[in-house]
Amino acid sequence: MTSANTNDITQLLPMVEAIPPIAGKVGRPRRRPERVYADRGYDSQRHRKQLRSLGIEPFLAKRNTKHGSGLGVYRWVVERTHAWLHQFRRLRVRYERRDDIHQAFLTLGCIVICGNYLKNSFC
Repeated sequence: MTSANTNDITQLLPMVEAIPPIAGKVGRPRRRPERVYADRGYDSQRHRKQLRSLGIEPFLAKRNTKHGSGLGVYRWVVERTHAWLHQFRRLRVRYERRDDIHQAFLTLGCIVICGNYLKNSFC
């Protein structure tokens, strides 16, 4: 979590490095994603090179180009989830000053969303 006035691009690499290991398949757990999709706020040649050096394929929309990069096909899932999280008042407007409390409410919101999604998919 960062403050509201922090540039997105400054948090790209720390965010990728903070991804926890993902278990599931046999063998060593994955530490990094195969690709990263992001909007124009993350467009930077330096960051593209750094992501490639980590073995991550960057799909970053380029600045000063027409819309229609094709990233919306993947990004709508994230935008939809953000809209679902904004249904919870404590997440729409952040009242807590402490990050751990806000993270707890965010986790609870995700649990409720996943529970509702799974409940509707099995019936």
